Amino acid sequence: MSSLQLELDPGLHRQIYTYHVDQRDEIRRRYIKLGPYQPHDRFKPWLEYSPKKDAAFCLSCFLFHKPTGHDGQNAFTVNGFKSWKKVKNDLNSTHRMAHKACLDLMNQSQHIDRVASIDVVRHLSLQVIAFRGRDESSTSTNRGNFLTTLDLMVGYNNDIVEIMAKAPKNATYTSPQIQKEILHVISTKVKKAIRQEIGDAKFCILVDEARDESMKEQMAMVLRYVDINGFVRERFFGIVHVVDTTAVTLKKEIYYLFSNYCLDIQNIRGQGYDGASNMQGEWNGLQTLILNDYPYAYYIHLGASKAVVPLNRFFTKLILVINNSRASCKRVEQLKIARAFDIAYLFNIEELETGKGLNQMVTLQRPGDTRWGSHYKSVSNLMKLFSPTCEVLLKIMDEGNSSQKVEAESAYEVLISFEFIFILHFVNETMGITDKLCQALQNQSQDILNAMHLVSSTKKLIQQFRDEKWDDLLATVISFCKKRGLDVPDMNAHNFYPIDFTDDEKNDLKKELDLYKNDVVQYLGFKNLKNISELCQWMVRTRKLEYYPLIYRVVKLVLTLPVSTATIERAFSAMNVIKTNLRNKMEDEFLSDTMMLFIERDIAATISTDSIIDDFEDLKRRRVPFS
Repeated sequence: MSSLQLELDPGLHRQIYTYHVDQRDEIRRRYIKLGPYQPHDRFKPWLEYSPKKDAAFCLSCFLFHKPTGHDGQNAFTVNGFKSWKKVKNDLNSTHRMAHKACLDLMNQSQHIDRVASIDVVRHLSLQVIAFRGRDESSTSTNRGNFLTTLDLMVGYNNDIVEIMAKAPKNATYTSPQIQKEILHVISTKVKKAIRQEIGDAKFCILVDEARDESMKEQMAMVLRYVDINGFVRERFFGIVHVVDTTAVTLKKEIYYLFSNYCLDIQNIRGQGYDGASNMQGEWNGLQTLILNDYPYAYYIHLGASKAVVPLNRFFTKLILVINNSRASCKRVEQLKIARAFDIAYLFNIEELETGKGLNQMVTLQRPGDTRWGSHYKSVSNLMKLFSPTCEVLLKIMDEGNSSQKVEAESAYEVLISFEFIFILHFVNETMGITDKLCQALQNQSQDILNAMHLVSSTKKLIQQFRDEKWDDLLATVISFCKKRGLDVPDMNAHNFYPIDFTDDEKNDLKKELDLYKNDVVQYLGFKNLKNISELCQWMVRTRKLEYYPLIYRVVKLVLTLPVSTATIERAFSAMNVIKTNLRNKMEDEFLSDTMMLFIERDIAATISTDSIIDDFEDLKRRRVPFS
């Protein structure tokens, strides 16, 4: 670069755009250092004079000139001008932009210390490293991670050393307050990036609470949505310190966070909570408050075991059905007779296999409180005795006394409900897998290595069921109901989300489905899809969403519903790592911002330093300007 000779006369300049793009900034800096050639007007320092052409030129326009056919622009850079009146009138926006770009390039070195501070803040946050030390004085041997890391960077750049040495004490960008402000700027930009990623899409909120190291109640919020590429995203969107955990307070904090980032609350299509037992009432109250405002923000509890309300309710109903069906010897005999007729009928229509050990007589069995295996026995036997049980209950409704009729009618309505039948099939499938493991582990000849292999295999089977067999399960339940003349609810998405489909779109959706069924099955890629999430991505990748936009909308709505707490659990794990016993005095905003960068590090790492500097300037909370 140093071998390149610069022509001082502006009339003989080689135009900047003729240099290689990698050389241009260095050429510009060298011209700026030389300054305008023979300037005529000290009030217009950008003017320079060409003795060769006896004309004036603009140094700023030359340095940032792009080839154009506009005569006025070329007059500033190529041809020159002699009319001072013309100079005054032709200071157009192109010139002003070039002048600003020139000033920015001149001041670029003055941003080095800002860039260093920003890079250190971002690096420490992404690695969950504490910023401050116990003693940050100049005589300290350990001044904390921020200052020592900054010193390390400074040591490799003499320009930074010189700039920071000359900077006023309150403008070195190393104070704790400045560190927090830089961190907040980056955190805010991450949230804005998430907001932009959501766009106008429907979304779900996942919320949970926990106490941090300083015994403050913290509420974490995660947003679940489908991005423009068809991928399901679960993004951490902040943690808020709540003074109390009443439903009204939780709702207020959620709505406030949404309003700050212009998230339309009417786009909520699901809400999921996973609170501890002491929070059950608050979560129930919160989901009711939100449902009152937005009736299509369907609530799903994300807990496990008995905290899963539908499962707990199912086993309560199961006991009701079994108690009414086998309350006397007479009813047990009626079940056996009905079972025998049912086997004969199924055999005649070739829906039942015959063979040794198959189709044995079974009885309804009440699940025990202490033996989990008895629950599976109860479920599997009811599956085999479903039709006979219906027959016995109907007979009680006809022949029993008044109290027996009422109880039998209640049990019958439970038994034939779609929710009960669906959970019956679901539990039968999943508990069937775990029951085999339980039986195998109780074998006396079982060794520890084989047992570990069995446990691992069982986990894979359950995961496979979760990923691949949901659609098969639904189809099985629908077929089961139709064969027995039971009602099947209309599960079209437009019935659950009527505001998302017009009447015309509801009719068009049926036509789309008919075309869809005959079209997509022909594609090999479609046949290899394992779940609805992959279907969503496949529709984007193959542009099928353009042919079936309503089906794609349905798929996205289904994917919006909450199904896990993984991201929330990751958030609280991050909180435990960040706010430790040694950092238990962290301010709420500092904690939230640090968690934001650490959890959504893929976004935080891509934010440009220049944009951070620009946003920092907009804060206007400092006594010394940023530039």
